Amino acid sequence: PAGRSMRSLRQVKLLLHKAARRAAALLPRRRRYRLLRSLIHCDLAPDPRLVLKAATTREELEACYQLLHEAYVDAGLMHPDPSGLRLTIYHALPTTTTLCAMVDGQVVGTVSVIGESAFGLPLQRAFDLSSVRARRGKLAEVSALAVAPAWRGNGGAVLFALMKLVFAYCTQCADTRHLVAAVHPGHVEMYESLLFFRRLTGRVVERYDYVNGAPAIGLTLDLKHAPEILRKYYGDRARRRNLHHYFVEAELPGLRLPGRRSSAANEPVLTPAMLDHFFNQRTQLLAALDERRKALLHLIYDLPGYKRLLPPLAAGLDDLTMRRHRRFALRRPGCLSPAEGEGAANAMEVIEVSRYGFRARASRAVSADGWLIADIQLGQRDRSRLHVLPVQESRFGEDRVYGFRIGEPDLAWRKFVNALYDGQLADDLDHAPSFPSRA
Repeated sequence: PAGRSMRSLRQVKLLLHKAARRAAALLPRRRRYRLLRSLIHCDLAPDPRLVLKAATTREELEACYQLLHEAYVDAGLMHPDPSGLRLTIYHALPTTTTLCAMVDGQVVGTVSVIGESAFGLPLQRAFDLSSVRARRGKLAEVSALAVAPAWRGNGGAVLFALMKLVFAYCTQCADTRHLVAAVHPGHVEMYESLLFFRRLTGRVVERYDYVNGAPAIGLTLDLKHAPEILRKYYGDRARRRNLHHYFVEAELPGLRLPGRRSSAANEPVLTPAMLDHFFNQRTQLLAALDERRKALLHLIYDLPGYKRLLPPLAAGLDDLTMRRHRRFALRRPGCLSPAEGEGAANAMEVIEVSRYGFRARASRAVSADGWLIADIQLGQRDRSRLHVLPVQESRFGEDRVYGFRIGEPDLAWRKFVNALYDGQLADDLDHAPSFPSRA
């Protein structure tokens, strides 16, 4: 009887909470957001069985992908897959970490943190990230969030715990400054009012391909300034309603952070057997990749244990350069910097571009050992920041000219090249800023 009474009490509280949210929808935005913040309840003494961690075993990952599949199918964000799993190629990358909430060894919640790689980020195909990149610091996309149905109506205990895990992982393990997310318009208010994400643009993408064509809004959060913003709005509240205390100060006994990864590209999350299981056997995601992405995957997993599991490359693919696509001669200033770690920037002048690559004169020799970051000034107001791989070197007297393959073009680059194809930038190109061939 006591147990039934407690369950009834929780149900009444849940109904009252839902009624309050419906009433809040009628208020002006500022008052509505203030009311939503007043309804926060932080579970500072969660279920002692709750464990928050990175999924590291095949069984944990499979449970996360199954839960995600069920949640996405129920929400209409994907069609049922024969595998019963929700997987994308980003889950195969060593820069993606799948986090989970577990109770008694069962996964009850999951979320993925997708770090930047040669594949870019999922949302950059629909949203412009140039304003975020201008503030420096590593980016990561928060994606693939799901909570088991039985744990959705517990006052957000699992949801907030997952968000705390994301915050701790990004700031303490992954050296991430900026979070970005593509969120359904129906869920935007939670991110904006409670967590102070801001919109990348004012527009809604009506059909976001990554989630079965559902609408989406791009959001971002600067983790460097988030603690102070949370303190401003929650600092004087009781701890059970204080998200600053919950995210920044509170210690959850079940939260277990992985060790810091100094170079995610050299420390794959998936073993060869796990990569084969999920992406060759349970699904055929690797085989379905286009040739360019297959080539990128071979570059990322350039280790003997993985090579035999990756889809074979088409004959002559290693000879692919920017000549595969129409090229445009122009002059644009930019610089190169290491993709990992510290290092001096190398000034360059871009002299030829295509959809997936460019040629540039560099002020110093460019190492061909791995991926670099290229910052390119496309116009007076447009910049592009790309992961690039040196693929060719030529010498013209004292000039060094390099060919670069782009991992995943960002929105600014795609718009720029499309405009070149349409002949829209002729005047701008004629007046492009000059740049010295040698520093």
